[in-house]
Amino acid sequence: QVQLVESGGGLVQPGGSLRLSCAASGSIRNANAMGWYRQAPGAQRVIVARISRTGTTNYEDSVKGRFTITRDDGKNTVYLHMDNLQAVDTSVYYCNLVARDWINYWGQGTQVTVSS
Repeated sequence: QVQLVESGGGLVQPGGSLRLSCAASGSIRNANAMGWYRQAPGAQRVIVARISRTGTTNYEDSVKGRFTITRDDGKNTVYLHMDNLQAVDTSVYYCNLVARDWINYWGQGTQVTVSS
């Protein structure tokens, strides 16, 4: 059983930046992938960014060039650095881990609100 704890959300003005962190209770070194999803009110949860075990990254089109996902295996932590935030980025952001046995684990979510 893996527990994921997100942090770093909050209120930011349009054009601002935030860095989300996701700390895992165990090693992430051998996880198949880790990612960040987001879910706006009344909408489905959608993937934002993903990083594989080998370090390959993928991004949803609307965040390319603005968001960066990184991982620190030594700290068992994945980060999502978000620049030039816009109102459309307002959502609850969830951390996801796909373990070696393909079981998915989720964090509790952290709210990001972009507003002036």
